[in-house]
Amino acid sequence: MKKRGVLAMGLAMALAMMPVFSGSAAAADKPVLLKISNGVNEKHPSYLASVKFGEILNEKKPGAFEVQVYANAQLGDDVRATESTQMGSLEMVCTSASPLVGLVPDFMVLDLPFIFPSEKAADAVLDGEVGKELAAKLEGKGLKLLAYYENGFRQLTNSAREVTSPADLKGLKIRTMENPIHLAAWKALGANPTPMPFSEVFTAMQQKTIDGQENPIPTIYLQKFYEVQGYTSLTGHVYGPHILLMNKKLFDSFSPEDQQLLLDAAYESALYQRQVNRQMNSDYVAELRKNGMTVTELTPEQIKAFQDAVQPVYDEFADKIGKDLIQKVQAAAAAAN
Repeated sequence: MKKRGVLAMGLAMALAMMPVFSGSAAAADKPVLLKISNGVNEKHPSYLASVKFGEILNEKKPGAFEVQVYANAQLGDDVRATESTQMGSLEMVCTSASPLVGLVPDFMVLDLPFIFPSEKAADAVLDGEVGKELAAKLEGKGLKLLAYYENGFRQLTNSAREVTSPADLKGLKIRTMENPIHLAAWKALGANPTPMPFSEVFTAMQQKTIDGQENPIPTIYLQKFYEVQGYTSLTGHVYGPHILLMNKKLFDSFSPEDQQLLLDAAYESALYQRQVNRQMNSDYVAELRKNGMTVTELTPEQIKAFQDAVQPVYDEFADKIGKDLIQKVQAAAAAAN
């Protein structure tokens, strides 16, 4: 009994001496470790901005945080890394919106083709009331949205021919994400949408299993798709954000001052990310041409033909997304544009 009492006392003393997480830094002045998962490579603006987020935190509160950024889905693809962040086995993730649709169906509104007429409109919607409402709905799912980064407007590439109208898409196998709205949109445009993991796309295009794919310009260039594709059409058919998320319990454990610090640093890094992404869009279009691609800028009339062709998609998904939400986004985008 005496031995058991001594052991119990020793255990109590050991527990008392263990570091206690304070919400800003662990005891003994150890920084709080924040691992951020990215599906993109080290040259992508979203990876660079994740690193910038850590730098801003260190500038504002030196030694309080240690931010480690992982590229190329080392900690899992967007779906797995988001699930890990939700469960708390990973602190943070920078993800596309797609994994969030199953948690908050309202995020489907961001997948609608041509709902954002410009980057300015996207900024206004995501930084405004709509973006805040979407963020609030994630909190009950274990996730805290810190900032909206930018993946950007998706553009079409293919190896068969120049595409300037929906008619040019007839019969082309175009890789898409496993996304019901994207699939419906490409079917409406006359293509043969073919979902597959992103990691398989380059080889599939090289082997002519598919004719093309659609992604923002930085992805097209950085993944060297120009080596296996001859044509890019600047359709701008879907605008996609990258979303910086933190485990909600972890965020709640910080002091109010540190919570605001995290939010401010995230927003600053988002402004940096968008600037870099937009500069890369401009620079990399020129680089694609230098590497032999035919890059086609569509006229407003040609864009309208694509917009008209996908209108049935709005009707098909209006009830799932909510007509009021669609109209709210459209109104905010139009006002900003």
